[in-house]
Formats: sequence, C-alpha cells, structure tokens
Amino acid sequence: MAINSVLVIEDDRFIGEMYVRSLQHAGYTVDWVVDGNDGIVAARNKPYDLILLDIMLPEVRGTDILRQLKKGDHPIAPNTKVIIMTNFDQDEDSRTAMEHDADGYLIKAEITPRKLLELIGQMQ
Repeated sequence: MAINSVLVIEDDRFIGEMYVRSLQHAGYTVDWVVDGNDGIVAARNKPYDLILLDIMLPEVRGTDILRQLKKGDHPIAPNTKVIIMTNFDQDEDSRTAMEHDADGYLIKAEITPRKLLELIGQMQ
C-alpha cells in the first residue's frame, strides 16, 4: 500500500512543525492536530494512509486513540498504518501491547526527520 496522506497527532509545536515540514517536503499530504479528540475526529472524517500518534496528549491519551483506531466492534481506521511516537518510557507490557496494535514505535528523542522518512519508506 502506498503512503500518500499522513495525519500527525502531536501536541508539541516544535516537533509537529518539524514532522509536517519534512513530510510535506518529501511529497506527502499532511494534516496536523494538537489534541487527541481532534485526532479522532480527523481520522473519522478522512481516510489516511498513515497516522503518527503521540502517546502523551491533552484530553485523550494516545493509547486510547490507538484502541479506537484499531480495535473494538467499529474501529475508525482499521487499515491505516499507525506509528506511535513517545518520549515517555513505557513499561514492557504497555510497549508490547502498543507495538501489537501499531505498525511502528518511535522514541522522539532518537528520531530525526530523515529516520522518520526512511521508516515510512520501508512501510510502503
């Protein structure tokens, strides 16, 4: 599956702007929201090929968003690829559960825009 459209759910302005700029420069169509509820609404209203999902968000945790996207009787985006992004060090069980539901897991402090683009390229 080709990845063309990306939804970034990230509340950190600096990181969000960096990801959006890098992705747009690489030719992706990008939407960016800073709040978990807005992310759920965006994913419900428009199909995306990939969602970059921060875990520590205001109002709704990323893990809850991931569950709504991928699980339950009526998942919002069951076929959309999801990459979890966090600086929060998960315990092993939480990380394993998230990795099972997500297509990738990135530690923000370790990821550069180039590494992000490489990972997305490998997913296509």
